[in-house]
Amino acid sequence: MSPILEVENLIMSYQSGSKTLTVLQDINIVIHEGETVAITGPSGSGKTTLMGLCAALDNPTSGDIKLLGNAVKPLSEDQRAQLRNKFIGFIFQNFQLLPSLTALENVMLPLELQGIKGAEEDAKKLLERVGLKDRMTHYPTQLSGGEQQRVALARAFINKPKILFADEPTGNLDGDTGATVESLMFDLNKDFGTTLIIVTHNPELAAKTGRTIQLKSGHVVADVKNIVQNTAN
Repeated sequence: MSPILEVENLIMSYQSGSKTLTVLQDINIVIHEGETVAITGPSGSGKTTLMGLCAALDNPTSGDIKLLGNAVKPLSEDQRAQLRNKFIGFIFQNFQLLPSLTALENVMLPLELQGIKGAEEDAKKLLERVGLKDRMTHYPTQLSGGEQQRVALARAFINKPKILFADEPTGNLDGDTGATVESLMFDLNKDFGTTLIIVTHNPELAAKTGRTIQLKSGHVVADVKNIVQNTAN
């Protein structure tokens, strides 16, 4: 399979007064189409920063990133936004639903922003798929945390992304609710053939992916294949 994400000699630093804080150092990663990958490590190890760089949300201090064959660094902000809107899905710990939109409208939004027809029909199918057939007209404040994350799941998959980034997708959920969301995420990922990259502190969730990349103090300290894949039920 072809590489979908290539990270070469990546460094990310910030200025803090007179000091330079290096968050990521000499990161080299290749992820292929269809892989499921967990990025793990203690707080402050650079996991979320790495995800943001890989998703073309920010530019590194130095090094190169290729996303879907596109060198990210030369792209303008508008070009990076187009790349994200067309090919990338996101799931966040705090759901990030628009409070003024219903569940259905939140899921439709990515397609409507691209001017794609059939958004409502596709959104309804996905909401049914995640068990929210009877909650489509509800607003985020009328939904439980688990229901909100299922809306976010449907929204993430609505544009059939080539690659999906999930940042602590079950971090705000209790065990049973988190397990339901995990199962749906892996099932949808399998159905759509998406490349899935999960940032997580949860070793059980990481073990359900095909590969774990472990960070510590901004360095990759382990990159291993997992024996068991996608067993969330």
